[in-house]
Amino acid sequence: MSNKILVSFVFLLLIACNNDRKNVALGTLERDRIAHTATVSEVITDLPVSAGSQVTKGMILVKLDDDLQKALVAKAQAQVQQAQANLNKAHNGARAEEVAAAQANVAGAKAALIQSKANYTRTQSLIKSNLTSQATLDNDLALRDESLARLNSAKEQLRQLVNGTRIEDLAIAEAVLASNIAMLTSEQKNLSNLTITAKRDGILDNLPWNLGERVTVGSPVAVVLAGKAPFARVYIPEPYRVHVHIGDELSVYVDGLAQPLLGHVRWVATEPAFTPYYALNQAERANLMYLAEIILPDNAADLPSGIPAQVVLPSKVSRQKTSLSER
Repeated sequence: MSNKILVSFVFLLLIACNNDRKNVALGTLERDRIAHTATVSEVITDLPVSAGSQVTKGMILVKLDDDLQKALVAKAQAQVQQAQANLNKAHNGARAEEVAAAQANVAGAKAALIQSKANYTRTQSLIKSNLTSQATLDNDLALRDESLARLNSAKEQLRQLVNGTRIEDLAIAEAVLASNIAMLTSEQKNLSNLTITAKRDGILDNLPWNLGERVTVGSPVAVVLAGKAPFARVYIPEPYRVHVHIGDELSVYVDGLAQPLLGHVRWVATEPAFTPYYALNQAERANLMYLAEIILPDNAADLPSGIPAQVVLPSKVSRQKTSLSER
C-alpha cells in the first residue's frame, strides 16, 4: 500500500513539474549539414583535411582520380581548335595560289577545247571526201563536247574561289565552333568537380570514404557542418505556436551553461510534425508540435552540435503585456 502511495506521489510531482515547464520547447543544437556528393565513380586520390577540422569556403576536401577527365578535356580543346581553324579558313576565303591554279585550269581547258574543235572541223572535211569513217567523226564530236564541259567546270570552280565562302557555310562553321566550345566548358566543369571543395565555412564533420576507395555516383564524400554558431532546432507545442513569429528574441538554455543565450527565430514550420490537426479533437491538438529554428549569437560558435537545448516560449500573457506597452 505504501508503495502505491509513493508511486502516486512521484507521478503527481512529475505532472506538477511538467505543468511548470509548459512554455518550453525542447530540441538540440544543430548546424546546416552540407553534403558534398560525387558526380562520377572514381577513386579517391587525396584527403588533405581530416574529419573534425575547421574549413573555409574553397578549401579542398577530397580529390578524385582525374586522368580520364583530363584526356577528355584535351580532346575537347583540340576539337575547338579545329573548329576555329575551319571558321578562319571560311572567313579568309581561297588563297592566291588556289585562285592561280584555278585560272591555269581554265586556260588549259580553253586550249583543249580549241584543239578538240579543230580536230572535229578537220574530220568533217575528211568525211566529206570519204577519207575517214563516221566513227572517227563521232569520236571527235564527243571529245569537243567533253572539252567544252571541262572548260565550264573549270570556270565555275574559279568563280567559286573568287566569290568566297557562302553565308550558310559561315553560319555552319560558327555553329560547330560554338558547339565545341560548349562541350569544352562541360568537360572542364566535370574536371573541376573531381576536386571537391568546401562551399561554406564550417567544420568537416565526416569523410564517409577512405583513401583509395572508388566512390559511387551521388554518394556523399564529405559532410560539412556550416556556419559559425549553431542554431537550436526545437519543437514548439501547438498552444504556443501563435505566439512565436519570425525574428522574435527568445532565451535558449543549453545543457552545461549556467546562463541562457539570446537567439532569434529564423524559421517556423507551417505544418505540424506529427498527426494532421484535422484528424484530432481540441484536446488532442494541444499535443501537436511545430519544428522551429532559433539562431544563436556568434559567441556560441564553440558549442558542439547535438547538445540538448530548451527554448523559453512567450506566453499569451506576456504577449498581451508587450502589445499594451507598444501602444
